[in-house]
Amino acid sequence: MPESSFDRNVFINCPFDEDYEPILQGMLFCILYLGYNPRIATERNDSGENRLEKIRNLIESSKFSIHDLSRCQASKKGEIYRLNMPFELGIDYGCRQYHNSCSGKKFLVLEEKPYRYQASISDISGCDIQIHGNDYQKAIRKVRNWLVTEGDAERIGPARIFGAYTDFQQWHYEKQLAAGFSEEDIQDYPTAELFDAMKEWLAQ
Repeated sequence: MPESSFDRNVFINCPFDEDYEPILQGMLFCILYLGYNPRIATERNDSGENRLEKIRNLIESSKFSIHDLSRCQASKKGEIYRLNMPFELGIDYGCRQYHNSCSGKKFLVLEEKPYRYQASISDISGCDIQIHGNDYQKAIRKVRNWLVTEGDAERIGPARIFGAYTDFQQWHYEKQLAAGFSEEDIQDYPTAELFDAMKEWLAQ
């Protein structure tokens, strides 16, 4: 994915598990629909690229950042906490504090459930955390409201974005089946190609 303007880039730090996929794809579409550029670690898959350096580059090249802390807690006994998301939030916060060209960065911090994050990351308990309840429509609404408030996004209503996203999903699903993709292929679709598909639909 080509580099784009710092002022239009939105870095996304979130889980990549199957259950979270509807929320991630909904947010990606919303960001593109409002005229911004989503930047995410999976946008390119060069195994020779150092992941931490890639994330640092994405953070430094993005004025806006979305950090979803929904998977920081263990879901069952014996499971280890997932610390990648709060770690990347910490990198981004440090970038805003110590990198002169990034002092104007804006953050949206998301969680599935209210107050849960305080048990593991009490340092951010004074921050304004937005709750999506594992609902992709709520996540889209939170992202839309944030980009309108903190950016210069057009004041398009969330319901219009939901409708457009539903239309895109149907168009994309039928297009992929016609191109020889199986159900499993569509579920495992590369992020860069998904970006291209969303841009193609929006251009129409």
